[in-house]
Amino acid sequence: MTQHYLGIDVGGSSVKAAVVDVSSGQLCSAVSRWETPHPATPDALIAGFATLAQALPAAGRIGLAMPCVVQQGRTRTAANIDAGWIDFAAAQSVQQCLQRPVTLINDADAAGLAEMHWGAGRGQAGVVMLLTFGTGIGSALFHNGVLIPNTELGHLQLDGYEAEHRASARVRTEEQLDWPAWAQRVNAYLAHVQALFWPDLFILGGAVSENFALFEPWLRCRAPVRAAQFTGQAGIVGAALAAKLDAG
Repeated sequence: MTQHYLGIDVGGSSVKAAVVDVSSGQLCSAVSRWETPHPATPDALIAGFATLAQALPAAGRIGLAMPCVVQQGRTRTAANIDAGWIDFAAAQSVQQCLQRPVTLINDADAAGLAEMHWGAGRGQAGVVMLLTFGTGIGSALFHNGVLIPNTELGHLQLDGYEAEHRASARVRTEEQLDWPAWAQRVNAYLAHVQALFWPDLFILGGAVSENFALFEPWLRCRAPVRAAQFTGQAGIVGAALAAKLDAG
């Protein structure tokens, strides 16, 4: 049985893909990256997926992580991509184009799978909350290693705004916040999530986690906070893992 699966991770700013060895979580190819088209319609993105699949051949299913609530192969929402994805039969449409089986998963849930299986959450019991800070804020909730999908906690209210409009990595860049100022906003968000879910561990992911040492001294939280080990590659690895789990 093949252990090499193609993982594709769609974000508001870029689409990333690589071949992943799902026996170890290691990448078997360089990461292919291209700018998310604007508008990021289904037709535009699916055409890009086809190009990636040709450039990165791998047997078996394809894992596709999307910034959407995912139910039964349909994308129910669309965060930072075109509204045409709302209630769209995404898995069926991508499969028809690529002529390959496709497993669809929320992007933060995919990142969480990677971290719980091989990364910062490996072996952690209890409640674990992974939060990805990028164009928006994604969330993945686990209890004793089992995923509770589609939490979408980036849309919680913070200071009268959606949290991802106050504390995402994009906002830090756009508002030119230094690390201490941004960490204050992250602290307020963590406190809000803590009060609702009482996790035993927070894992902070997304590309910004590569700079964890720069903002970690200003983080204040009742629960332990760890940096994601897969940083910006977690969605790729988790998408491939989801495809492998789906294949049985």
